[in-house]
Amino acid sequence: MRYSSNTAKFHRGYVLVLALVFLGIFFTVSGAYLNSVTSSARIARYDIASAQALAIAEAGIDKAVYQLNQNPSYAGETNTVLVPGVFTITVSTIDGSTKQITATGFVPNSTNPVATKIIKANVSINNSIISFHYGIQSGNGGFQMENSSTVTGNVFSGGSIIGDSQNYIYGDVVSSGDNGLVYGIHATSSVYAHTIGNSSKSTIIDKDAYYYSTKTNTTVHGASHPNSADQPTVSLPISDDQIGQWETLAAAGGTAVCQDGLYSISSGSVDIGPVKIPCDLEISNSAIVTIHGYIWVMGNISVTNSAEVKMAPELGANSVAIIADDPTDLMNGSRITVANTATFQNSGTPGSFIFLISQNKSAENGGEVAAFDLSNSASALVAYAAHGLIPLANSVSLKEVTAYKIKLQNSANVIYDTGLPSVAFESGPGGSWDFIPGTYSIVR
Repeated sequence: MRYSSNTAKFHRGYVLVLALVFLGIFFTVSGAYLNSVTSSARIARYDIASAQALAIAEAGIDKAVYQLNQNPSYAGETNTVLVPGVFTITVSTIDGSTKQITATGFVPNSTNPVATKIIKANVSINNSIISFHYGIQSGNGGFQMENSSTVTGNVFSGGSIIGDSQNYIYGDVVSSGDNGLVYGIHATSSVYAHTIGNSSKSTIIDKDAYYYSTKTNTTVHGASHPNSADQPTVSLPISDDQIGQWETLAAAGGTAVCQDGLYSISSGSVDIGPVKIPCDLEISNSAIVTIHGYIWVMGNISVTNSAEVKMAPELGANSVAIIADDPTDLMNGSRITVANTATFQNSGTPGSFIFLISQNKSAENGGEVAAFDLSNSASALVAYAAHGLIPLANSVSLKEVTAYKIKLQNSANVIYDTGLPSVAFESGPGGSWDFIPGTYSIVR
């Protein structure tokens, strides 16, 4: 059969059209496939960036809590880099003890983010816990031991730790910073200091010695570790801000009436606290005083003879503070005296303590006025003077002592109570900000 030229042209046109149809189908399918692949890749990139933004926001929340515990006035920060993105934190106050943290994570930046995640959480002050990890803790004023004085527990000092004749410390001994110095003691555990030993007074260490500079006239029964890093300095456990807030709580309970510049309790059974006493407080003779809350004394405190001071049973496991703080006389006043057979008792619940706190600042300013006078068989549970000197003499026995400067003399002994690492207080701010359960949420 013979085809005409028109027939041949028709067939060629048909083939061309068919080819174009298949080509169109190919491009359509290819385009759809490429679009699907591109979309999937874009979604995958977003999913990865979203997960990264969420992790960055969570890191921001954690940092905010850390910063609040370093500085209660911390209000947040903007565009802090945390590869592969940045975070912004805002901190708003809900009430006196509660804050809301908002942390936003951006990847790769906050200007043109691929992904953004926002987390909110409320935090509040853990209003019960203040930590004491040492039987003795002194500030830059250092710690001295004389005669036959001893410590049962660990000792930490921001200054030197010096003994007179191998005075026993039954625990670890730490003198922090690049001026750290320890000598003249017998430590039953390890010693940490920039320099250990002195040519005139021998030192004995039953376990290991960690020092950076030198070790002189020292017997080490364990291992010696020269060129060790200096131990970091640490703050004393109760801040002035916390003490100030406890004073506010005391004042909220009312103000006592003084007579001739003195509030005196010399007999009988008396209930007291919370209260502000705008003069000296004297508890003496056979008086029995039951403490129900914080006591702020704007003067000196004296507890003598056979007086008994005890916590009210309803305080339970909580502790309470009696504070000597006269803002008009911090160099010679704001002192605490406990003498003779005066005694202090907890609430009857293990782990509760009476804290005696002096705000005297003589030692911190180079003076020699003692913040405390503790002698004979006085048994004040915890003595605290962040700016002052606490000398301990004779048969005085304490559960813990913290001060800018501490001197142990004669047969004084500090026996660290194992309950002190987690001391609870009846109210008021404690040691740290923490998350409130149930308030954590991912906004978007």
